[in-house]
Formats: sequence, C-alpha cells, structure tokens
Amino acid sequence: MSDVSIPGYTYGTAAVAQSPISEEEFALLKQTVLWSDEDEQYLRMAGEVLKDQVETILDLWYGFVGSHQHLLYYFTGPDGQPIEHYLARVRQRFGQWILDTCQRPYDQDWLNYQMEIALRHYRTKKNQTDGVSSVPMIPLRYMIAFIYPITATIKDFLARKRTFGY
Repeated sequence: MSDVSIPGYTYGTAAVAQSPISEEEFALLKQTVLWSDEDEQYLRMAGEVLKDQVETILDLWYGFVGSHQHLLYYFTGPDGQPIEHYLARVRQRFGQWILDTCQRPYDQDWLNYQMEIALRHYRTKKNQTDGVSSVPMIPLRYMIAFIYPITATIKDFLARKRTFGY
C-alpha cells in the first residue's frame, strides 16, 4: 500500500507525533460530518479507482497551486523562488496521502499521521522534514480552503472508471 522509500514518509513509525485526538473524539468528529460505514466502503473503492491516476491528479493539483502565486509562496525560499526539490518531495508524500486516505484504516496510526501532517504545515515542523528554508507555516485558512479544489476535481478522476455514477 505504501512506498517506504518516499523521503520523509514516516507513517506508523515512532517518528510520528502522537495525535491529541483520541479514537473516541475521532468517532464524534465522524458523527459530526455524518460519516458512515458506507462512506468508508466507497472510499476504499475510490482508492482502487484512483491508484493508477495519482500522478495525473498531482499534475492537476500542482498546476492549480503553481498558477496561484499566493499558494506557491508556501514552497518558496528566501529569494522568493520555488524550491523545486521541496515541491518534488512534498509531491511524493501528497500522492501517498491520496492512497492512505482511501486505503488505510482510520485507526490511531492514521490519526497520528494526520497530526504529523498538520505539524508539518505549521511552525512546529514546517521545513524540517525536507531541510529547506521556506516560509514558516501555511495558514489554516488555506488548508481548509484547499479542501474544495481537491474534492471538486477528484470527481472527474472517479468518473473515468464509472464506478461512482458521476
């Protein structure tokens, strides 16, 4: 399911931060977003549909970020230029995130890795994984706002195999 050769990919290891959210609290969050067993079943199906399209999905998403200077800014160095090797390493982990989101069980390891991802977008750990000198954090507003382009664009990739009736 995962490629342990991805630089900085530490899912399920001792290097990952412990989530402050318990499994019980997570169950309440899932209730809040009306999550069901059926959702989990469809997510697993989505993983099967998307697994051979990950690079194309990333091309689209990276094109979106790259076409918006205010988003690309979070991958720039002190000179204001994008750090190409940083973008490349993040891209590999982002691709694995797609697969993890669809295929991994939503257990304590999953919760912990979501916390790790959050820390890597904040001053706590941003730039450390890849040893870069970029801006110190990505504001939560952009993390939340990015949910829409991710979910809106993924429908076309799911529809390519007509599994979900889009």
